Amino acid sequence: MPGHMGVERVTVQNLRVIKADGENNLLVVKGAVPGPKNGLVVIRKAVRTAKNA
Repeated sequence: MPGHMGVERVTVQNLRVIKADGENNLLVVKGAVPGPKNGLVVIRKAVRTAKNA
């Protein structure tokens, strides 16, 4: 069956920013970043909530 893939947003936590290079506009991130090469990545501070069990 034909379908449409690749539009969903993926959130990954526990990635670390190792280095920020302001001259070349680069961020070095430790961990697996989802998406294709040359894709757009949004980095923001993690907001964690306590799970109610």
